[in-house]
Amino acid sequence: MKASRVVSGSLIALALAVPLALMARPDAIANVPATPNADQVAASKLVYGLLSDSRYAYRPRALDESLSGEIFDRYFENLDAGKLFFTQQDIARFEPLRTGMGAAVRDGNVAPALEVFALYKQRVAERITGARELLKQDIFDFSGSDRWEYDREDAPWAADASELDTLWRQSVRNDWLRLKLAGKADDEIRKTLDRRYLNTANTVASLNDEDAFSSFLNAYTGSIDPHTDYFNPRAARLFNQSMSLSLEGIGAQLQKQDDVVVIREVIAGGPAAISNRFKPGDRIVGVGQGTNGPMEDVIGWRIDDVVDKIKGPKDTQVRLDVVPAEATLDSEPVRITLTRARVRLEEQAAKAETLTLPADTEGGREKQIGVIKLPAFYQDFEGRRNRDGEYASATRDVARLLEEFKTKNIDGVVLDLRNNGGGSLNEAVELTGLFIDQGPVVQVRESGGRVGVQGDRDPGVAWDGPLAVLINRGSASASEIVAGAIQDYGRGLIIGETTFGKGTVQNLVDLDRWPANETKRFGQVKLTIAQFFLPGGSSTQNKGVEPDIHFPVTVDATEFGESTYDNALPWTRIAAVPHTQYGDFAPLLPRLEALHDTRVATDKEFVWWAEDIAEFRAEREKKFVSLNEAERRAERDRQTEKRQVRQEERRALGLELDPLADDSDDDGLQASERAIAQQNRLEKAAEDRPDPLLRESAAILADAVRLLNADRDLSATVLPVSTAPGRWAR
Repeated sequence: MKASRVVSGSLIALALAVPLALMARPDAIANVPATPNADQVAASKLVYGLLSDSRYAYRPRALDESLSGEIFDRYFENLDAGKLFFTQQDIARFEPLRTGMGAAVRDGNVAPALEVFALYKQRVAERITGARELLKQDIFDFSGSDRWEYDREDAPWAADASELDTLWRQSVRNDWLRLKLAGKADDEIRKTLDRRYLNTANTVASLNDEDAFSSFLNAYTGSIDPHTDYFNPRAARLFNQSMSLSLEGIGAQLQKQDDVVVIREVIAGGPAAISNRFKPGDRIVGVGQGTNGPMEDVIGWRIDDVVDKIKGPKDTQVRLDVVPAEATLDSEPVRITLTRARVRLEEQAAKAETLTLPADTEGGREKQIGVIKLPAFYQDFEGRRNRDGEYASATRDVARLLEEFKTKNIDGVVLDLRNNGGGSLNEAVELTGLFIDQGPVVQVRESGGRVGVQGDRDPGVAWDGPLAVLINRGSASASEIVAGAIQDYGRGLIIGETTFGKGTVQNLVDLDRWPANETKRFGQVKLTIAQFFLPGGSSTQNKGVEPDIHFPVTVDATEFGESTYDNALPWTRIAAVPHTQYGDFAPLLPRLEALHDTRVATDKEFVWWAEDIAEFRAEREKKFVSLNEAERRAERDRQTEKRQVRQEERRALGLELDPLADDSDDDGLQASERAIAQQNRLEKAAEDRPDPLLRESAAILADAVRLLNADRDLSATVLPVSTAPGRWAR
């Protein structure tokens, strides 16, 4: 089931502490003592009401036997996507629940979900115990032909526990071999893996009935369509925080390491940064509210519970007991009092840079291409409703960056939407309006068939010059609206890969609106309410946006994208709406492609990138790794030598060095197992690596400017001089 999703955390993090005695009678639902609370019952009924009513849902579905079976299958696969805990015997054991899952949602009866969670917890505990026992055994000879087949998404459930034993044995051996190849001694390997597996078990044990309830409801919402989700009150707060790019707290990113919450990064401008008393790696072991509230020891707590204690309304105080990074955990903590504030999360905000491209002829002028990287279409909905002039907005940030570009007299702009998964539809419309002078941006068809049009109503543009939009398979939803509208208008070049193909519109529905609750009790639903179509009438659904200039495909459409979901809407089209045609790049594309092909054939970074992508895709096709040490070591040595040779070539050619070249060997560790400073350094190095795709996109745009400037007839054909915006000749 390709559309299976992991909700409310990682795969391993979906479990519930339920007495194992419940497993004595899996068919005796009525005898399960763990029952949903009143809020869960109400929330489940509200979610059912929304998703079964065509007044709200774009594609409502009756809770019939078919849908009930889908919920059953999706629930198991969401919990155990790798099929490493449940067996076919376990699935068969719960088969009597299959036809009752729909009724359980409708009635708010989470008992079936708790039963499944109970067995899941039992199976996880058994497997983790077994994995830790394997570390004590002599199973680590790596001279044979064994392999670890890690891709089990489409594999059948293991027939029985014996088959799972074999799978886990190979998985543990692969974990061991990775650390051995990284130069770790046996004792260190055993200690690292034992701690890793124990942390997994502790994560499972820490989850509660709210996690079980959310996972169960999301098996239902995911069966309706791939982009409908249930958020419990805590998850809803986190989602809204991510969209607003702000929070009220101390201004620090936290992560869990073993049993302790650690400061991963101090956010500039926040209370923690202003205090100058925190640094990455510091451990928070106690939290107290106000100036004299009791201190709570938070060692061993779930990270989201610790975060909830630390966050709070601005201008209130919180006290933290902190053990410095360089001290042992049993050292005396330092007590620090902070006043909470509203903190802007700049990491996901739009950012700009300028690329300088060499002149194409002797005596010619260098080209300055401005780049705007936009990771998401964010908007502080609450701040905008409150008419807060400081609310976060992707459009406002991009407009500001465009104004800065104009003062630098740049020659063109590349809008980088790679891996931008979307966000606010309103932001997508308004941001497109920065480049077009009034007109439709997106058509929205509701469940009843009525089609509305949203567009730019503001006269004028923020940028009327040369424009390119860089996309890849990770560009989705709002990104596809912007790229598709720019393409339909002939306003700019679209460069990269075909996009994700998400052409549906979601709306957040607050479940507390109907009872008018003063406190948040029921959560929210991200509900599919419509399908969007571009001004030209085509939907981006399933097909995505096709670029004008193609780069090599990084991930196949059969592996990632809307087309991989088993319940995604099909592609379709409706009538176009009148819109200005600023240009037609078709006559220009063959010349741009020829220049592009010639340039990348000798562009070392682009050639290396294409080679790596081809190699990566070939490895993914195998879906297994060898457990032969000699083979793995030879491959590791080959990769190391390849990076070293490339780095030497960079030096000889005067190219930018790869800051990650010396750290690319697999150290066998998970991100949370590395020292915070080391992990931060690796992530920063990855961000600073040469980006041949971005530079080539800028070069393609510069080519277009030169060609249009040099050929008046071509310029008049591609971009009529009388049409504004779109004055590319400069």
